Amino acid sequence: MINDIEADNLNTPDDNPPPVDVDFSHVHPHLDPNPAPSKSRRITIEEVEDEDGTPFSYTGRYFEPQADAGWALHEGETKFERYRRHQEEEVEDQWSPFEDAEEWDLAEWLVKNLGQTRTDEFLKLPITQNHTKLSFHNNRSFLQRVDALPRGPGWSCRKVTVRGNKEDEFGAPLEEEVELWSRDPVECVQELIGNPFFKADMAYSPAKAYADRAGQHRVIDEMWTADWWGETQKALPKGATIAPIILSSDKTCLSQFRGDKSAWPVYMSIGNIAKAKRRQASARATILIGYLPASKLDCLTPDARSLAGYRLFHHCMALLLQPLIAAGQHGVEMVCADSLVRRVHPILAAYVADFPEQCLISCCKENRCPKCLVGANERGDSLDSPMRDPESTKEILEMRKNGQHPPEFEENGLRAVYKPFWANLPHADIFLAFTPDLLHQLHKGVFKDHLVKWCIDIVGEEEMDARFKAVPNYPGLRHFKKGISTVKQWTGREHKEMQQVFIGLLTGAVPSHVLVVARSILDFSYYAQLQIHTTETLEALQTTLDVFHANKDILKELAIRKHFNIPKLHQLTHYVQSIMLLGTADGFNTELPERLHIDFAKEAYRATNKRDYEEQMTLWLQCQEAVFLLVAYLDWLAQHPLLPAGHAEPRSFDPGFDSDSDSESEEMEAASPNTTSSLVTSKEVTHILAKAPAHPHQSVEKIVTAHGATDFLPALQTFLQKNLPQTTGVVPGVHDHFDVYRQAVIVAPPDRRVGDAPKRWHVRARPEVVASGRRSGCPGRFDMALISDTPRSSGLRTLDDVRVAQVRVIFTLPRQFGTYSRALAYIEWFTPFRLPDPSSRLLQVSRSTRHLHRNAAVIHVDEIVRPCHLIPKMGQSVDTMLRSGNAYEVASDFYFNEFIDGEMFGVSVINSL
Repeated sequence: MINDIEADNLNTPDDNPPPVDVDFSHVHPHLDPNPAPSKSRRITIEEVEDEDGTPFSYTGRYFEPQADAGWALHEGETKFERYRRHQEEEVEDQWSPFEDAEEWDLAEWLVKNLGQTRTDEFLKLPITQNHTKLSFHNNRSFLQRVDALPRGPGWSCRKVTVRGNKEDEFGAPLEEEVELWSRDPVECVQELIGNPFFKADMAYSPAKAYADRAGQHRVIDEMWTADWWGETQKALPKGATIAPIILSSDKTCLSQFRGDKSAWPVYMSIGNIAKAKRRQASARATILIGYLPASKLDCLTPDARSLAGYRLFHHCMALLLQPLIAAGQHGVEMVCADSLVRRVHPILAAYVADFPEQCLISCCKENRCPKCLVGANERGDSLDSPMRDPESTKEILEMRKNGQHPPEFEENGLRAVYKPFWANLPHADIFLAFTPDLLHQLHKGVFKDHLVKWCIDIVGEEEMDARFKAVPNYPGLRHFKKGISTVKQWTGREHKEMQQVFIGLLTGAVPSHVLVVARSILDFSYYAQLQIHTTETLEALQTTLDVFHANKDILKELAIRKHFNIPKLHQLTHYVQSIMLLGTADGFNTELPERLHIDFAKEAYRATNKRDYEEQMTLWLQCQEAVFLLVAYLDWLAQHPLLPAGHAEPRSFDPGFDSDSDSESEEMEAASPNTTSSLVTSKEVTHILAKAPAHPHQSVEKIVTAHGATDFLPALQTFLQKNLPQTTGVVPGVHDHFDVYRQAVIVAPPDRRVGDAPKRWHVRARPEVVASGRRSGCPGRFDMALISDTPRSSGLRTLDDVRVAQVRVIFTLPRQFGTYSRALAYIEWFTPFRLPDPSSRLLQVSRSTRHLHRNAAVIHVDEIVRPCHLIPKMGQSVDTMLRSGNAYEVASDFYFNEFIDGEMFGVSVINSL
């Protein structure tokens, strides 16, 4: 359906601005704003213990649920349940409208991999027509079947006419017609909240989580544990369910070699879905709801285009989000993923955007903060500036529209946008909705574009490259073998890999106060990336920023900076508040929208003929979405199979729920989403070796020379005397042979603060491979590891009872020593941790020696806790002999690298708070 909407006067100067008239044709039925509650829940503090019985070992919580939210009204049918009932009534197969599973598999492959022309060619091939019995024989009949699949919300196009200030040859003002492609956001919310695929990851009410029984130490991770949801709930009728809307928008280039084709996608998700699921692009928990016009506005002169672009953006966003106004105020009955009907209020909670787009959304100039009223020249100071207020901003813009000149207009750095799209959205504060942008503000902005540049200005580009080249290897860590000056294109991953080694290699090269500045920024980055925050970590996050501001003037003294009025640096001051309001920053990263551009913009554009491409893009996306929905339906159906005719699936909804019940499971349902399946993982640490050794029957001489295990036999004899006293008559000698392995894999339970998946660490003890003919050589890798006195059954919590060692050989005992199932490792000890460096605060270690030889020992492989990383002390200027491959052999003194990954930072830094 095409709605013609005229949006002229977008170029009107702000001194005399006539309004933009918009005729909305949406009709919303009246909904009862006060539904009768079907159940209520008591507010209690409830303990959820870890498997080892210790409260809050990263997963255990004490919950205080909000009992007047998320009430179910009655039972309903999800989209999948309706479709299953339809198939049962029509006696259709689950693959309908396709004949069978094989035909469906082919159809899925065709939609995902071939365009319409290629599909037609494939179906007309003689081998396809003669050797297959397909129910479709050309692209037209194939698409008819695809069109019969269940689909998501439909697309509509609205024409918007922009009247410019340029004139044609007859003196008439030029006009430009642009298109707004959109889907109903309320229908999109229904699609998301009612998808059974998300049932185990869905929350319908807020709750406060605590790390202690007394409720003194908050725990914040998901949006439902943060403050915004609970505070907004108070403004709604009892029992109402909030669907916190998370929007993101970002203009992107579509053409690879010619940059004249662009799209402006707008994505939407809801905070009810767990952030781990939202981060999965393949889960489709974030969906496309519109394409904004990405026109160059050639009908306007260059000086008028910027303001007109602001107004056009807000005008189109207002059209796109208009259905949310009535739905947010009165609520809409929706079938949720658990097959229960709730009155849902979709309310804008978060907006994920980069800095220029945040300024566009907040109607402010780009030299101002889009969140607060800090002065244009004061963004480098640690100030507690008042936040922007939507109501006062609307009043100032209205006064400006009426021809007045309020001083606040210039003081607040506003642009003359008189109808912001967020003006009428209920219960929304657009300025608080902006979330931390870890990629652009922190990794690329403050760290790469500023901190790294400042340090290069101090130590020099050549010295910085040499220090990166000398960093020892670590499993999975990128080695900048040519330094960093030759890297032309940076990604977010490379920024993070630089951060992993930056403090260690910088120590000794810069003045101590500069090192304090660098350390504070790296600490802030690692704290900001946590997926679970507590009261202590949020205080530490703020403290690191305070340390930076207290020491930053050293850069002025060294003539590196003249000021710190840096927009991205100022944005860090809002991180703690944003996390407290909306949940941890990993749920709102701009990396996801940039990833979604591939599926929803670039791939869709490639499927078009490049003319009038937006309409073709929406049609292509509808086909892709239909295939995805049927795949999800078939996965769901495997757990809920089709029933014979006349049989109905039993329901468990109980309208007579006892509100005084003491059932713990019922109270937990009010407090948190049913995410048990994703939280329960093994607590055991396991060590894995290859099924067959890489070097079987290896001689002692080969072990000593290839692995550098000079004291292999004495160390093994000492081990046998201690652990196998019954073999005292069997003395290891040079004629013995051992099965030797290249590496051990350690699988550890996840540290929920930094990740959801179990961690797999590799500890390598691999000798050098010399190049031979076409076979390329490979340097030796003998990794550093943390060693415990005894095998550990749980994850590492502190560095107090571990020690660093270099793993040289991983092997098993031959049969003459008896049956011994535990694998062994020959290691070289380092000294116990010494006091940290006063500026970098990194722990220090050195090689341990005994009688002028390296202190070696044989241990059980299961006493290796995890790999670790050391960075050699390089001094003010790195030794030219120091290289990544020989750093562990040439250097004798090292810094313990606690930034090598989030888990190590947690053990070294966070656990000591």
